[in-house]
Amino acid sequence: MAKALVVVESPAKAKTINKYLGRDYKVIASMGHIRDLPKSKLGVDIDHDFAEEYESIASRKKIIKELKAAAKDASDIYVATDPDREGEAIGWHLKHELGGKRRKIHRLTFNEITKKAVQYALEHPRAIDEKMVEAQRARRVLDRLVGYKISPILWDKVRRGLSAGRVQSVALKLVRDRERAIEEFVAEEYWHLFARLACNQPPEFDAKLVKSHGENIKIGNEEQAKAVVAALERASWVVSSVTTKERKRHAAPPFITSKLQQTARFPVKKTMMLAQQLYEGVELPGLGVDGPIGLITYMRTDSVRVGDDALVAVREHIKAAFGDEYLPEKANAYKSKADAQDAHEAIRPTSMQYDPETVRPYLTQDQYSLYRLIWNRFVASQMPPATFDETTVDITANPSTGSGQGDYLFRVKGTVPKFAGWMATYGLTPGEPEQKEQASGPGEDVRAPESTVEREAEEEESAVSGVLPPLAEGDRLELKALRPDQKFTQPPPRFSEATLVKELEENGIGRPSTYASIISVLQDRDYVVKLEGRFKPTSLGVIISDLLVKSFDDIIDVEYTRSLEEDLDKIEQGKTNYVKTLAGFYKKFKKDLARAGKEMQNLKEGIKTDEICDRCGLPMLIKVGRFGPFVACSGYPDCTNTREIEKQEPESETGEEEIEPCENCGKPMVVKRGRFGQFLACSGYPECKTTRKLIATKLGGLRAAKADQILDEKCPRCGSNLVLKQGRFGEFTACTKYPECRYIKHKTTGVRCPKDADRGGEVVERKSRRGKMFFGCSNYPDCDFVLWNRPVNEKCPKCSTPFLVEKTTKKHGRQLLCGNEDCDYARSEELVETTA
Repeated sequence: MAKALVVVESPAKAKTINKYLGRDYKVIASMGHIRDLPKSKLGVDIDHDFAEEYESIASRKKIIKELKAAAKDASDIYVATDPDREGEAIGWHLKHELGGKRRKIHRLTFNEITKKAVQYALEHPRAIDEKMVEAQRARRVLDRLVGYKISPILWDKVRRGLSAGRVQSVALKLVRDRERAIEEFVAEEYWHLFARLACNQPPEFDAKLVKSHGENIKIGNEEQAKAVVAALERASWVVSSVTTKERKRHAAPPFITSKLQQTARFPVKKTMMLAQQLYEGVELPGLGVDGPIGLITYMRTDSVRVGDDALVAVREHIKAAFGDEYLPEKANAYKSKADAQDAHEAIRPTSMQYDPETVRPYLTQDQYSLYRLIWNRFVASQMPPATFDETTVDITANPSTGSGQGDYLFRVKGTVPKFAGWMATYGLTPGEPEQKEQASGPGEDVRAPESTVEREAEEEESAVSGVLPPLAEGDRLELKALRPDQKFTQPPPRFSEATLVKELEENGIGRPSTYASIISVLQDRDYVVKLEGRFKPTSLGVIISDLLVKSFDDIIDVEYTRSLEEDLDKIEQGKTNYVKTLAGFYKKFKKDLARAGKEMQNLKEGIKTDEICDRCGLPMLIKVGRFGPFVACSGYPDCTNTREIEKQEPESETGEEEIEPCENCGKPMVVKRGRFGQFLACSGYPECKTTRKLIATKLGGLRAAKADQILDEKCPRCGSNLVLKQGRFGEFTACTKYPECRYIKHKTTGVRCPKDADRGGEVVERKSRRGKMFFGCSNYPDCDFVLWNRPVNEKCPKCSTPFLVEKTTKKHGRQLLCGNEDCDYARSEELVETTA
């Protein structure tokens, strides 16, 4: 009997699904898309209803051959790719490659990779959704038109190799606009005034001035602050009102993709990679489970809907783990945003039996952190609100006793927890922030407000909250101290990955599945750089953004991009079609292209500046070269004076590191840009040619690598001193006479080389060009002996081979095997930690 063919995207997903289907099915991974528009040309016939010209992706030809061989004898082919537009389009391309008269193509969709979900999908297959495919095709063609039509203009006007993207260019504009707002921001001074007060019972407390003469007060300078302080020094202080209200704080809904990306304290790309691993399946060998298990539902969704079975399961878990008082009478329901695609549930655990602590031994630390975050958010979303009593005390300060004309109103708030509610999931009380949920990974991130108004409002709330003594209306208070506090308004912060995703989401730009690629492309193109974890447009990014906005102001527009996203949704809903959407877009786009070709500023000729060349006296020009913008003399080629235009300094982990002077001549080191990116170079060049690498920090910035350190140890080959250097893959020790002497000191394993022991060869640690560790002879290249597994200096008790090799697998753990492949000696070896 011929096996039915099931096609998924990835090998991990194939492995998980295969165990649920049995022997009658063959599961193969397509490794993503198998066809795409050609790279060498536009591939879209604009004059004939935007017909596409698809071709097989070169790297997928071997996969296609395997798929066709497997489909040859199959009567049924099931496409089980991801349940979104991209997955539907992959299925559509597979249908074109594998379909035939004798073969039926079925579409399987499931929100989670569990046995129940997969078997249900098999019992309820459907056809490929042509509307979803049409929406994906329209997006692909829109992106191709923008990229392949605008890029040649940039090549002509700026330099070759530049590119523009439909959505990425809008994201770049957001970063550029934020940077402009920061540059144009003018700080304003303002003052807060706090009074330290006491009643007949402790503790003392601080109250904040909020009103004067019944109106909100604003103190703008030190003179005004001193005048208020002078008026209050002999005032009488009386409690004018005490109000207590019960406040409720409701849990957030379960995660959608964008909120997960914003909350997880990982880069967006890494968050999605970890979520993909949890979705596709993880091995849980110690739990009596055969094969990988999908731990979370599909991670690309903008719906907060939760299935009935999952609600029943989580409510049973809440009752058992927390008690009846933590279980609402009925399940909590959340409303998705208006433009949400409700095909998938929210991101949640697939089963409540796999709690984070149970599966922790089988996950990496990052996987565990993200899984715990998803688990806690889902459980909390089905629990009652946290409640607390909030007491607000208003205090009147009257400088002229009894007149009532000069009253100043001070305010203080106090909070008393009553019921933890959903916060019990995080081990919190109602007054505690959710950051405490994070111990060694992502937590519920209470982020800083993004505007001056929000920051000032938050500052006001936090400044007047505290523990209060028993107070009642009419109580007289004693003034202990007055404390004026000078403040200045702050500019809006640069975007972090999380806040950029939030901005894209709120403006309807892109989809959750595209946010990671948008951010990656901006960085890969060198249009933005991360400083202290936040995005700053590079000089190249500023130039490109300004040119695109000027020439394509309607296309590179937030509202227009949002409307295009809505049109793509309408295609999927059947409310419009592929041709109509693309024709409407291209009618406007064609006019912009023609205008840009004529009017866009030609940067190849340079932009004049007020700077004069310090060598020949001619004006300097801003030009864009292979490695970004730079300033060059207009007298070129007679004068070749140039300098870097970038002012960005490398940073340490905290962003506060100053660049050390050149260790050879003492002159300042400056940032340069070369073939492989930025580096430090001595400003005394060409007399001093000292350079130093720049290394990426955890926060996404750059820091200077350590200077080379000359050692007392001598090179065994030429007798020169050895030097400790910073390389691409970390520190290493080499000869100071490089490149004349290419000796590199490697860490030895203590095992003599079996091929070159006569000449003193030892097996040492080495690294490949991609940074992967392997083990080879110290006499390389004269001896080519290599091993991928670490050798152990122990003779094989079975065949007397002089060494064993160490190998670690999930199935067997750490083992020591004979170094002779013809010998089957093996023994398990537990890793033992030793302490000094």
